[in-house]
Amino acid sequence: MRSWFKVSHISAGFIAVLVGYTSSVAIVFQAAYAAGATSEQLNSWMWALGIGMAVSCIGLSLRYRSPVLTAWSTPGAALLATSLQGLSMNQAVGVFLFSSLLIVLSGITGWFQKLMQHMPRHLAGAMLAGILLRFGMDLFAAMHTQLALVLLMFVAFLAGRLWLPRYTVPLALAAGIAGAAAMGLLHLEKLVWSPALPVFTMPEFSPSALIGVGIPLFIVTMTSQNIPGLAVLRANGYQTPASPLINWTGALGVVLAPFGGFAFNLAAITAAICMSRDADADPAQRYKASVWAGLFYLLTGIFGATVVALFAAFPAELIAAIAGLALIGTIANSLHAALDDELGRESALVTFLCTASGLSISGIGSAFWGLLFGMAVHALARKTR
Repeated sequence: MRSWFKVSHISAGFIAVLVGYTSSVAIVFQAAYAAGATSEQLNSWMWALGIGMAVSCIGLSLRYRSPVLTAWSTPGAALLATSLQGLSMNQAVGVFLFSSLLIVLSGITGWFQKLMQHMPRHLAGAMLAGILLRFGMDLFAAMHTQLALVLLMFVAFLAGRLWLPRYTVPLALAAGIAGAAAMGLLHLEKLVWSPALPVFTMPEFSPSALIGVGIPLFIVTMTSQNIPGLAVLRANGYQTPASPLINWTGALGVVLAPFGGFAFNLAAITAAICMSRDADADPAQRYKASVWAGLFYLLTGIFGATVVALFAAFPAELIAAIAGLALIGTIANSLHAALDDELGRESALVTFLCTASGLSISGIGSAFWGLLFGMAVHALARKTR
């Protein structure tokens, strides 16, 4: 039992959860608000996400004796924040269920592997970059109303890049909180310590929403989260079977979607924290760090209402800034993947511009149309060549 309370395991698990929450929880809030979530439903979202990640981290890590760390889909949340406008919460839950079912089916049948053979990497990167563009722009738009606060966070972000690259986003958030407190912008009277309660929402299946939001959510979750997550495991020498991991994360999404669990997947960046030598010199013992991460996820799920209240105490500009800063790296990587292939740049640019435009046809969102138009240009370019 003593080996389970090793300080390095506990600290690695805690840091992984801290980085995961501080870097993207604001984006999850924006997704929930886009669907018109009430405060009770937002609390339920945090409960479902925390419980789902806790169960998957602990269960899969113990089952395979590998540091399997799961997370919510941050790019998926960004997609939802820009695509759920005009949909009801019931329709949003239908989208969550549909996407999670596709993840389960892809793991069972191998559909995902076949689909990815026909999905050019540069188009997937372009679609993701188009989805995330607004968040990057909102970072600088927030300077219009709170220049000093956002500039302070930006400088802290740059300093973190130089001296503490692993903790860049938490450092920027800490600077933002300190700055907001000094400027009298914090509303701590909203902070209450109370457990979250699950709220069940009956799903409603809208064909346009399933096509326009559900399919892009599935693609973004698989390409930008599960594939890198598997790559991190393999790069660290863990040959954990892929299909069971994908199946279980998808199944958790099916179970918890009515409570706000919009997407579960393998983590990549935060998973690397639990797989490092800092977690344990012995690779065979690093799974215990992921188990501890699961326990911390459990606490954040149980006290999801407190997490929501904490971020509600922050000014809107702080939330917009931390979301934009957290996604700068992802936007850069997505643009690099989109434009790296010279022969595919035109189709990638069409996908990027269409996705970022917010185009909606027949109720189907821009991410789907961007991918469709980009695939058409890509196919035409191949035929021409």
